[in-house]
Amino acid sequence: MEESVKQTERWILAVERVSEIAEDPEAKGAAGEYFQRTAAFLKMMLRTLQRIEAGELTRASMEELADWNRELYEDIVGDAYTHSFANPDYAVSRLGKEYGQILSFVCAELRGTIVYAFEGRLTEFLICMELFLQLHAELEEGQLPPAEQLRDDVYWFVSDYCDVTVTARVREQVDPSLSFARDIIMEADLQDLRYLYRFGEYVGDTELRMSAFLNTLPEEEIVKIASVFTEGYRIGFEVTGKDLTKKKTVNIRYCLGFERIIREAVKNFAAMGLESILYRAAVSRVNMRETNKVGYYGASPNRQYDYDHKGDAALFMDSAFVERRTGALRTAFEEYRDLARGHAGPAVMEIFGETPFVPQVKESALKLDEKQQKNQVRANSLAAQITNEYIPGEERSFTIIAFPVPDIGAQFADIFRETVRINTLDYRTYQRIQQRMIDALDTGYAVHILGSGENHTDLTVALAKLRDPEKETIFENCVADVNIPVGEVFTSPVLEGTNGVLHVSGVYLNGLLYQDLELHFQDGMVSDYRCGNYEDEEENRRYIRENVLYHHDTLPMGEFAIGTNTTAYVAARRYHIEARMPILIAEKTGPHFALGDTCYSWEEDTPTFNPDGKQIIAKENACSALRREDPEKAYFNCHTDITIPYDELQEIAVVCGDGSRIPIIREGRFVLPGTEELNEALDNEVF
Repeated sequence: MEESVKQTERWILAVERVSEIAEDPEAKGAAGEYFQRTAAFLKMMLRTLQRIEAGELTRASMEELADWNRELYEDIVGDAYTHSFANPDYAVSRLGKEYGQILSFVCAELRGTIVYAFEGRLTEFLICMELFLQLHAELEEGQLPPAEQLRDDVYWFVSDYCDVTVTARVREQVDPSLSFARDIIMEADLQDLRYLYRFGEYVGDTELRMSAFLNTLPEEEIVKIASVFTEGYRIGFEVTGKDLTKKKTVNIRYCLGFERIIREAVKNFAAMGLESILYRAAVSRVNMRETNKVGYYGASPNRQYDYDHKGDAALFMDSAFVERRTGALRTAFEEYRDLARGHAGPAVMEIFGETPFVPQVKESALKLDEKQQKNQVRANSLAAQITNEYIPGEERSFTIIAFPVPDIGAQFADIFRETVRINTLDYRTYQRIQQRMIDALDTGYAVHILGSGENHTDLTVALAKLRDPEKETIFENCVADVNIPVGEVFTSPVLEGTNGVLHVSGVYLNGLLYQDLELHFQDGMVSDYRCGNYEDEEENRRYIRENVLYHHDTLPMGEFAIGTNTTAYVAARRYHIEARMPILIAEKTGPHFALGDTCYSWEEDTPTFNPDGKQIIAKENACSALRREDPEKAYFNCHTDITIPYDELQEIAVVCGDGSRIPIIREGRFVLPGTEELNEALDNEVF
């Protein structure tokens, strides 16, 4: 079907018109410059499509491919971004606020044609060209029409084509016949780094150095790393009593440069009877969730550019659009219902070590207003409900593991090997020690967490009440299965009675740095918040609301956990990478608290047991208990862990009904009898 698109009259006319505008934009001044430069970009993408079809990707030299890749992204990289219409500051300065915001969004949306060219997705390529041509057709005697007309054009483009963009997104998530990335990974010569350019992602120094480094490792090391990753996935089904044999596909998510490990993972999953699906992080705003990348992806050519466009949905996020997109999503899942039912869930390989990033907040960038924020929240909630209907939570699982990238510094190779060691620690030792901790925690009605020094955390977390202590438990004994590495016990707190202040001096969440982050809780819900990133206090609040609360007025504390992996903590301190550790590892290096949903979302009614045979009963809270009557109020579709490091802790103690306290950690050391072994890593290291 895609091949026939090029033969249609629409395609031929669009190509001709884009070429004409690149020569003569039919407008003067800034508008003329915008249309000419944007048409030139589209013309370059048409040329890219021709070059790919001619086989240049496999014939070109490394230098030629690097130049080609640089050309595709050069307008948003480095200093060039200052004068790019994709930069809302520049677009607004040249075109005025209303026009600049709209046309800057269009620039960002048209960048998706890079992916469409590489994957041969001509229908989506065509509708992008037609959006551009529609806006150009609105010119009146070479002048821009009223901004509202352009806004309407964008709105109807996004809304009308939901059946194309949303359906394509659903299909690529569940259909293994869409094998673009998998074919590259399994068939390319991974020793020849030219393969990286075949994905169509931005290829930076990180990806090149990562792939080159993995090529220096012996095959047995690669096999070991991949096996830890895939075995964690398999064990996740086993320990929860879910039948993996019913499933046919698994989704692998990762960052470019790790293909040698991913190839082995694909083989391992095939041995389990699972065909691997690798889909790209979304490139169209209609399928994006702000700056979060879900899928496989390359380096960001410009993280400020990503941040500048995270609020672009402000151009279309009204209630009618939410209904339109929700309808398209349900129709798409219905079309691919059999494939969806056979999907087992994601296996995620995260990265860490990137330079901490604090974005510039631009007045020129689009932002969701209060009503649109509520619409976005509702859209996310409805999408999660539909996804769970067709890929039931009680039948799927996941696994997550993380590795450093070369950006972490000169000691990268040592840090990588240390991370492999951390990811393969003996779970039996931790399981035994953590059980002693759980036995103590199960005797209390709350846990009190108190910071030390400049950390002014003072928080009481209420715990569920056991009906039958001989058969039930409050905390899960988490070892190395879905959540690698080993090392935590966690629960879903009782919201009523969970009160106080959570404070961390610095933390890195979802790619963004937060300094002096403070959250207040009243009956388990966030009641106030602040941080010290910006001089303007309101800007700090907006930063947290957008990127931690995800536009919700408040969020519950969905998880409380005590991390026990002192080996990981010591490694972070030794290499001075505490602020750059991923939350996946960082959450194991102290107590952590998750904002949003519990760890058991969508599967609260599926029995879960600890290794000692006791059933975990703390799987919901007052919010998630609403799932049967109103799922939109039950789930928040986010889960962000915030960790306090051991050295910022005065005490963690179990509070018992008779008023007594059982200390777990005191002055940064484990003091509960039977857990002292965890201090060996701390005591043997000189910081």
